[in-house]
Amino acid sequence: MKVFLHLQQLLVRQFQLSLSKSCLLLFSILSSISLSAQQSKDSLEIITLLEKEGRTWRMGDKEEHAECWLERPYGRIMVSTADGNTFNLPSKTMIDPQPGMMGNGGFAFHSNHSMKIGRDMAWVNHDEVSVDTNGKVSLSHEIRLLEKWNNQWKLVGQSIHSYNNPTKQKMDTTSYIQTVDIETGSIETVLTINEHFEAPNWHPDNYLIVNSKGKLYTLDLERKELELLETGFADECNNDHGISPDHKWLAISHNDREHPSTKPYKSAIYVLPIGGGTPRKVTSKVPSYWHGWSPDGKRLAYCAERNGNYDIYTIPVEGGEEKRLTNGEGLDDGPEYSPDGKYIYYNSYKSGHMQLWRMEPNGKNQEQLTFDQNSNWFPHPSPDGKWIVYIAYTSDQKQNHLFGKQVKLRLMNLKTRDIKDITPVFFGGQGTINVPSWSPDSKKVAFVSYSIN
Repeated sequence: MKVFLHLQQLLVRQFQLSLSKSCLLLFSILSSISLSAQQSKDSLEIITLLEKEGRTWRMGDKEEHAECWLERPYGRIMVSTADGNTFNLPSKTMIDPQPGMMGNGGFAFHSNHSMKIGRDMAWVNHDEVSVDTNGKVSLSHEIRLLEKWNNQWKLVGQSIHSYNNPTKQKMDTTSYIQTVDIETGSIETVLTINEHFEAPNWHPDNYLIVNSKGKLYTLDLERKELELLETGFADECNNDHGISPDHKWLAISHNDREHPSTKPYKSAIYVLPIGGGTPRKVTSKVPSYWHGWSPDGKRLAYCAERNGNYDIYTIPVEGGEEKRLTNGEGLDDGPEYSPDGKYIYYNSYKSGHMQLWRMEPNGKNQEQLTFDQNSNWFPHPSPDGKWIVYIAYTSDQKQNHLFGKQVKLRLMNLKTRDIKDITPVFFGGQGTINVPSWSPDSKKVAFVSYSIN
């Protein structure tokens, strides 16, 4: 009996010891998971901070940029340039910069992040490709020092080492397909590709439609992969294309070489299934450049040249007789219906300067919306009807909307008519945002910026 009791006690002790070890192991696993989750959260917050710091610096937003930094007596900004010069500046330089240091536009693209994150301090290494407003690329490797202050990560110092591109091969245009959050201003680069891509449309199934060298592609926003969209004989598509309100059809503008016209440009409008297929021709006259679907999907709005003047037209989606809506001197372009069908928004040179306008769908009650010194193009109403986003050339381009210019995206509140910049000035223009590119929830806009080496 004593032996049995002794054995029972041993078994109980062994069980308690095993249970204790299991609890310790479980606690260790849970602690590891918790730490890993916290570090993932910190990593995301730090990357978001770095994006905001670069964006606000380039936009010249001194107040928002200062919020990214924390002044410390040991905080320094150390810079080595590609030509061998070095600088050592206090971190206050970033918090209260001298006039002219900020607001020079362009974009920065970060990659190869490496982080060491502690409880309240972190080191971050990353590479940066910086593109100025002339499309020129500069390269650097950067080390950032951060501290957590009031439960928020702040920059306290950084080291910047600039270097020349070791690649001697001459590159073509580099396209940066991006999205911007209209509330936070956060800009995400979906894809960087060393080819010329243009004009993203945003489909509710989470992909973009873009064009390049006459062909159309889909870009999956999750997988970040391009796939050719089958368009049959239409292999000279330009950057005027868009998705129908029911998301089942795609309107395209294709150069119809078979058309008997002697005009140098023979763009005609076609419609095909959203997943690809053989296009069906809609417009019989050329050139015609698609820009908008009516909310009921029954009519298309477009810019067309007839008798030497470019004006706004609409036509039934089945084809037939086109209806001219504008007939003044100067270019009228970029027509797009409001989601409720009450207006067509467009840009026009009728005032002697390229500005945004709107009118009723029958062409009546034409109303000017912008009055500044920018050349304003391609107003795109948001799906919820609250905003229009458009591209603004920062210098007077007359009636041209060329590639390779200094531009920015602007947002108008349609209720108050207030306008604000949602990007820095960057290198773009033709192809950046020619067509509707709003996300279905009206929170983001897709666009393309560029660099040329």
